[in-house]
Amino acid sequence: MNTLPDRTPIIVGVGQINDRPETPEAGLNPLQLMAAALQRAEADAGAALLGDADYVGVVQQISFRGLGDASGQVAQIVGATPKIAFETEGPNGDSPVMLLNDAANRIGAGEISIALVCGAEALRTAAARAAKAEPGRKMDATREAAQRREPSYAQSYGLVAPVDVYPLYENAMRVALGQSFAESQNESGEIWSRFSQVAAENENAWIRRPVSPDDITTPSETNRPIAFPYNKLMVANASVNQGAGFIVTSVGEARRRGIAEAHWIYVGNGAAAHETNSPMQRDRYDRSTSMQVSIQQALTLNAIAPGDLDCVELYSCFPCIPKLARRVIDWPATKPATVFGGLTFGGGPIGNYMSHAIASMVERLRDTRGTGLLFANGGYATHNHSIVISAKPLAAASFPKSFDYQAEADAARDPVPTLDRDYLGDARIETFTAFYKRDGGLRAGVVVALTPMGTRTLAQVPGDDLEALARLTSAEASPIGSRGTILPAAEGGLRRWVFDA
Repeated sequence: MNTLPDRTPIIVGVGQINDRPETPEAGLNPLQLMAAALQRAEADAGAALLGDADYVGVVQQISFRGLGDASGQVAQIVGATPKIAFETEGPNGDSPVMLLNDAANRIGAGEISIALVCGAEALRTAAARAAKAEPGRKMDATREAAQRREPSYAQSYGLVAPVDVYPLYENAMRVALGQSFAESQNESGEIWSRFSQVAAENENAWIRRPVSPDDITTPSETNRPIAFPYNKLMVANASVNQGAGFIVTSVGEARRRGIAEAHWIYVGNGAAAHETNSPMQRDRYDRSTSMQVSIQQALTLNAIAPGDLDCVELYSCFPCIPKLARRVIDWPATKPATVFGGLTFGGGPIGNYMSHAIASMVERLRDTRGTGLLFANGGYATHNHSIVISAKPLAAASFPKSFDYQAEADAARDPVPTLDRDYLGDARIETFTAFYKRDGGLRAGVVVALTPMGTRTLAQVPGDDLEALARLTSAEASPIGSRGTILPAAEGGLRRWVFDA
């Protein structure tokens, strides 16, 4: 162990907090949650580290927007005077892994010695305060954040929040895999049920009760449908007050401070690649090239084969993501794809979920002395960042090393269809979803269609076209590949999809 280079980056402390006051509006704000998580991470490390930190990286939060950039404020609360302090550009799900990778590179380069990474959301408290100020208001922070931006073409057809967009991947993937609706839903139920079992055993998870696959896939009063084919228990649970943080340092610094080697978890090299920001400018919806490149490159960089992995965290905002990711590494659906509990049961604090996953994986690897893969996703199936960490030194890893594999992803991607916003006439369905009202009734549907010229366009299935909506949401046959006609919009409306007879 003493032959390791002094600049080898390691995680030495992790901390998590769930804040559940009897009166939700009395909860801690994100700054307080972040600071508490870092203080717990310092206690976990068993050494005084916070005051000497020279790097603070914070995941942007959305629940208390008036707080502004949290990095300097968190540093002040914990007594740090870092030379590098910043908040991520967005509250994206890949942010914690990016910050871990960045901190490891800077430690390996000798720029810094002690890095603090943290994030938190207090959406439960924010929603309670909003409801108190405006009785009857139901806060949907992710949808409200999207709606603050100038409406896009996709948003005009109902593709506003992530829960509206990810079903496009789910429905396309099912057909590409040759699965029936029942087979696809059963796979989602199997994976999510195991998430609930992991969460039930994790004291840091938000919902700690095991749920059966049938309970997840069957709509009910407590599991209402959201966007076809997703029910409430299949989507991220953002109504949480959670914070998590971790401390990264070098082997040399850990030795100098007497941190027990049993606490060291080695950081490997990571790989990032992204899709275009617009979900309408993807090459296809039955896979993600940037996801594949990110995961495969992270394993290659660290000379790790999928069979070497003892545990994984495959991001789980919606079922299509871990379903796609597990196929990249041939991870069985019957084996847990999480160490924390997933974004439904562990908790879905917007961009900071993976900080909880990192903390939980560190604890798992300390116990098992194994190796794990962390795969993070963010945006609208947009951002991907993967990294390997291990209880054993990773001989193939070296620092600093760029984690930018965008060129490789772009080279592997299929051509992207040109978007035709005004097309009318014959077309066929590339993918689709349908949106539900809170009472479980269908509100409308949206079709992503390909024209005879190979261009892509959108069309609506309005809520009064019950026959077309029934065809979209049929459990017997997928409408993907079906032909139809896109008709002109009525006054003030949207262009309409009509199935061929």
